[in-house]
Amino acid sequence: MPGKRSAGLLLFRNADDGSTEVLIGHMGGPFWAGRDTASWSIPKGEYEPDETPEAAARREFTEELGLPVPPGELVPLGESRQASGKIVTIWAIEADLDPALAQFGTFTMEWPRGSGVQRDFPEIDEAAWCTTANAYERLVTGQRVFLERLARHVEERRG
Repeated sequence: MPGKRSAGLLLFRNADDGSTEVLIGHMGGPFWAGRDTASWSIPKGEYEPDETPEAAARREFTEELGLPVPPGELVPLGESRQASGKIVTIWAIEADLDPALAQFGTFTMEWPRGSGVQRDFPEIDEAAWCTTANAYERLVTGQRVFLERLARHVEERRG
């Protein structure tokens, strides 16, 4: 039986100083509260075998941020196996949007653990544009490879 699979979209744009910025989200819920380093994620989520990775990436972006996927060319950044064994597939899109407009989706979990109390938490509790250097520190370790792949794409495009 195949392991869990996840897909997402990494928005990027050129900053005024010529650097590249990416849109990432701080993971919601009690485990990530008060953390900044290695606690952010590319908007993404799991999908079942009957859904294509691209369709899942688009759906998850909209579910997590409450915003439509901006128009633009999908740049495949490939797959990466996470420490958990999950396979993550990411595409990049050069686009801009205002993260202040986001309306974050929620998930339900028992909290505190063992209490029997179910609580809703935002999947992402903040979205922000970051330089790729800043995003590298903020992203969970297993997703940093996608920043490296995006940097290669941007360099190749600049020639």
